[in-house]
Amino acid sequence: MQRRIHKRPMSEINVVPYIDVMLVLLVIFMITAPLLSQGIHVDLPQTASEPIEQQQQEPLVVTVDAGGFYYLSVGEDPEQRIDHDVLVQRVAAVLRHKPGTPVLVRGDASVNYGAVVTAMALLQKAGAPSIGLLTEAPERDTRS
Repeated sequence: MQRRIHKRPMSEINVVPYIDVMLVLLVIFMITAPLLSQGIHVDLPQTASEPIEQQQQEPLVVTVDAGGFYYLSVGEDPEQRIDHDVLVQRVAAVLRHKPGTPVLVRGDASVNYGAVVTAMALLQKAGAPSIGLLTEAPERDTRS
């Protein structure tokens, strides 16, 4: 009985190790990519603003006025200015007692964008899973 030994030509390359390396790199990138994204998660409308759905719980509204001062819709006096620390403490307390409470930011049209972003960052620090932005519908022109 004669056995024939089949030799591979030198031009064939074994690609299995390369595939293994590529799969390991793919897994590494899949794990690290979500960790690299930074920022505040905000649920923005994709088209013209629609009225928000009536929800069972009253939303928690943080207002940023034209001067960049913060107000919270809960507490002893909702029209009293509050600082960053008080905002975080009160929102965290509300979310601990009522975890599903929607959190909304109502910013004045003339306020600095940074003040609204700071408010959203403070809400995220307090534990808000998502933050909505309140807007008003534009006035319709009735002269026609």
